[in-house]
Amino acid sequence: MENNTRRNFLQKTMMASASIPILNLAFMESLKAGIAEHKDKSAKEIAADETFWYQIQKAYTVSPHFTNLENGYFSLAADEVLEAQLKNIRMINEQPSWYMRKRQWEDRAAIKERLANLAGVSPEEIALLRNTTEALNIVIQGIDMQAGDEAIVSDQDYGSMLEAFDMRSKRFGIVVKKVNIPLHPKSDEEIVALFESAITPKTKVIHVTHLINLSGQILPVKKIADMAHSKGIEVISDSAHAFGQLNFKIPELDCDYMGTSLHKWLGCPLGLGMLYVKKEKIKGLWPLMGDVNMPDDDIRKLEHIGTHPCSADLAIANAIKFHEMIGADRKAARLFYLKNYWTEKAADIPNVIINTPKEKSRSCAIANVGIEGISPAELAEILYKRYKIFTVAIDHTAIKGVRVTPHLYTTTSELDNFVKALEEISESM
Repeated sequence: MENNTRRNFLQKTMMASASIPILNLAFMESLKAGIAEHKDKSAKEIAADETFWYQIQKAYTVSPHFTNLENGYFSLAADEVLEAQLKNIRMINEQPSWYMRKRQWEDRAAIKERLANLAGVSPEEIALLRNTTEALNIVIQGIDMQAGDEAIVSDQDYGSMLEAFDMRSKRFGIVVKKVNIPLHPKSDEEIVALFESAITPKTKVIHVTHLINLSGQILPVKKIADMAHSKGIEVISDSAHAFGQLNFKIPELDCDYMGTSLHKWLGCPLGLGMLYVKKEKIKGLWPLMGDVNMPDDDIRKLEHIGTHPCSADLAIANAIKFHEMIGADRKAARLFYLKNYWTEKAADIPNVIINTPKEKSRSCAIANVGIEGISPAELAEILYKRYKIFTVAIDHTAIKGVRVTPHLYTTTSELDNFVKALEEISESM
């Protein structure tokens, strides 16, 4: 009887395991070999090599039902990452409480070390969380500010971050001052001067959006931080869209706090984020949830969010491996190339407005486009219903259009179709 029970168990396990996609090791080896063949070419040369990127595109399973030009919310994970997550789900489900009590923290520490190495910081300075909103709320709600103290934000910061500062203002009486970011700045110094002009002796913190989600504009975080630190002011960087899209290490920003969403441009499973806090700043930061088990200067006090699935966390290693195999410099160059590819063509279409800085170095993958006489919502609807091109409407006081975010699996022919759609919509007005 015992043997039959065990046999049935093994048969069920084998049948269930067969339903899990198996990593195509031959394909991955072929991809590595293809990338190695181009090792002597610069990132800029590789950016326009469609043969090279065709290999990368095959690493993704893309919906055939529409063209996805909205990767800013959540970027598609490569098949290798998705399959790893599915295997992790089964592994943890088979070991339930044993895994959560015996292995969870050891694996988490290893993942954090890998992620910290990618970010150029110590594992003791990063917390694994669920998204940028959670990460930055920990900072915004947890920094030491009294009634009357001032925080400086911008009109183009992400809505959830502005709401967090607004809540703290209503609840604790801090003063929130807002600067208006120009769509086409003349220089970095113009941006720095805007933030500096809002500073008073009561200013405690400046919140900077590293890469603005509305338009794709990149702000000079390091220069703003240098100015702020010279006046004893802390800096928070919202790098939700920058990490994994731009090629940088966190210390290069010299910010005190940084939050990002790993499920955006790094290509991790949905529901993963990271918070960075300078080592010396951890002790003074209150967590969102109470934790008496960790010392005040231990970053892990900020990770206490209760029981949550660990299967996605483990797949961070696979996403980093894939990211590094391509190369951060190559990836950023390709995304930059794709943005320029369509914006340069679209800029010549009558009635079309490019709502992204004209100076190309001030953006990477993300750009925003509008058509005079058509609301952002109408444009997004026409693109999807008539052309099966998915974008997102941005109807902001400073920026009105649709946000366009191609990814590594986006082809230039898809972007040609998008430009053609803009031409036809413009001509029909």
